[in-house]
Amino acid sequence: MLIDPKNIPPCTAYQLLASAVIPRPIGLISSISAAGAVNLAPFSFFNAVCGEPPMVLFCPTNRSPAKDTLRNVQETGEFVANIVGQDLAQQMNLTAGDYPPEVNEFEVAGLTPVPSHMVAPPYVRESPVSMECKLRQVIQVSDQPNGGSIVIGEVVLFHISDSVLDKNLLVDSAKLNPVMRLGGASYGIMTGSYDMIRPVIK
Repeated sequence: MLIDPKNIPPCTAYQLLASAVIPRPIGLISSISAAGAVNLAPFSFFNAVCGEPPMVLFCPTNRSPAKDTLRNVQETGEFVANIVGQDLAQQMNLTAGDYPPEVNEFEVAGLTPVPSHMVAPPYVRESPVSMECKLRQVIQVSDQPNGGSIVIGEVVLFHISDSVLDKNLLVDSAKLNPVMRLGGASYGIMTGSYDMIRPVIK
């Protein structure tokens, strides 16, 4: 089947994309407004984008008024990207509601905010990996209702639980046990992994 995205409703094209590009990690992004209101929201359009210096990105969709997270990051230039393990799945889902700006999603989800070391937004104590980030760039890729922006942040400090590290001080994916976003309302679990060695070209 051939599908031209221009010939289907934008929401259908979005769901087709979101159900085909899987699995996706979830960045539980904590931010704070210029007035001091704390926000916590999940983003499945989230990933690593650069190694030196280390950077991550997340992609908020267009909202009117602007989504709290995007507005906060633009105001303050800071955020924390918290990784979601399976034991945080239900709390993460509670933060996904469209709450008014004055609502603190940490309280809604029963999660613990901890003061960060290098940025103003708190990190999530229960997250196995949290990354304090300074804003590098916001790129609006589409101004359409289902469009959005790319928010790129430089990781200035990693918080990593000893419980998810292996003997080489790398994050063990099985111990991390990350939540994987699929299409629609579906999520996935990690059931195994395997290694492949890259070809060596001489």
